[in-house]
Amino acid sequence: MKRITIALLALLLAAVGMLAGCGKKDASKIRIGEVTRSIFYAPQYVALSQGFFKDEGLDVDLQTTAGGDKTMTAILSGTVDIGLVGSETSIYVYQQGADDPVINFAQLTQTDGTFLVARKPDQNFNWDSLKGITFLGQRKGGMPQMAGEFTLKKHGIDPHKDMNLIQNIEFANIPSAFASGTGDYVQLFEPQASVFEKAGTGHVIASFGKESGHLPYTVYMAKQSYLKKHKDVVQKFTNAIQRAQKWVDTKSVEEVANAVIPYFNKVDKDIVVSVVKRYKEQGSFATDPIIDEQEWNNLQDIMDSAGELKARAPYDKLVDNHFAEKAKADVK
Repeated sequence: MKRITIALLALLLAAVGMLAGCGKKDASKIRIGEVTRSIFYAPQYVALSQGFFKDEGLDVDLQTTAGGDKTMTAILSGTVDIGLVGSETSIYVYQQGADDPVINFAQLTQTDGTFLVARKPDQNFNWDSLKGITFLGQRKGGMPQMAGEFTLKKHGIDPHKDMNLIQNIEFANIPSAFASGTGDYVQLFEPQASVFEKAGTGHVIASFGKESGHLPYTVYMAKQSYLKKHKDVVQKFTNAIQRAQKWVDTKSVEEVANAVIPYFNKVDKDIVVSVVKRYKEQGSFATDPIIDEQEWNNLQDIMDSAGELKARAPYDKLVDNHFAEKAKADVK
């Protein structure tokens, strides 16, 4: 009788466990590859630190896949599910005639994120002063370099004739190259630009983001086949991003800095605050994930100016806004 009672109790406990398990929903695993680790992507880190992905039932594995070419390789090979990278990379893949094109579905930043850094302060900076100097630029064909060249041309400077343009240094090594003495001016992302300012190594004198206008600079993208197969996961992901974008837009610089600083533990708090302030003031953070056609065309104008566009890439072929539009409508 005692054995029967114990057996019944064991069965009852097992049944309770099964019922409890039925009430739990396993989080959907999603692998994200970011092109670099930058405060420029503050809404993404806010979505992580404030639990917005978790609220959507997502378990996000964030990897830094340094460089646009490496990020796109990770997307195409299936190493990551979604990439955060410049939209130009999806156009390059499309130009090669991909059977499974990479589709842009949610915009995170809407301006270039780089700054012109000089070795000395220049309160009366004039773009003409760049003629004849050595300029340490970004990787050829990448959006930072193309936005930089677009800005220089707008101010009457031919970067390949009017200056000594260096663009053969690996993305991750550009700051250290400048710090060691290479170049008179350099094009840098944050927080490196502010770190250099604090150390006296360099001084921000202009913003390429302000100069080159709005464009889908950094966008979440995935293979078309992934979007079709995982619509529910992608929608939840986009919802979390929209929620984070609204949060960043309405919160103070200090609050945003506090939310993202766990992802920049080697950067001083005052630097993080300075960078967030700089990006908020110039409107770099998109306030919703929708990729506008006008911005898409501006992107291609910049690519065309740099000689990197074989033919115009159709907006309706490489942009899918329905996840973003639903997120904007539903997220309050």
